[in-house]
Amino acid sequence: MSEERALTSVERKAWRAMYEMHGLVTRRIESDLHTAGVGSLSDYAVLYALYEAPERRVRLAELAENAMLSRSGLTRLVDRLESTGYLKREPYPDDRRGTLAVLTDAGIDEMRRIWAIYSAGIAHYFATQISETEAETITAAFRRVIGALGNELS
Repeated sequence: MSEERALTSVERKAWRAMYEMHGLVTRRIESDLHTAGVGSLSDYAVLYALYEAPERRVRLAELAENAMLSRSGLTRLVDRLESTGYLKREPYPDDRRGTLAVLTDAGIDEMRRIWAIYSAGIAHYFATQISETEAETITAAFRRVIGALGNELS
């Protein structure tokens, strides 16, 4: 971090509103996922990161970053997803110390089941509350922050 400065009242309110909204929407969606008997948002993050990876496989260290999880959190999650057959581990071909996580067909099916509930939750709890113009403004502002942090997400 470079220069420290106090937040303005407007900035503090914007941050708090974003923080509260994210927490509330996330909690509601997690509840919907639980009720539907499918995996969690963290499960989805890992399965989707693998789905997007070349050959649907990625090193565990890279997967933690792509899914925005800590390495310790990822290890427990990967253990659980492996036990359900949604992914498997393979040794990294060029480095015996490295391990790849590989998405299975069952993992793709689970990712799609989660997304059906997740996307409905986004639509219901978030998208119905804002206009297209507001969505574009929010996206532009958040992309600017993401870009400034050096972690461009698609």
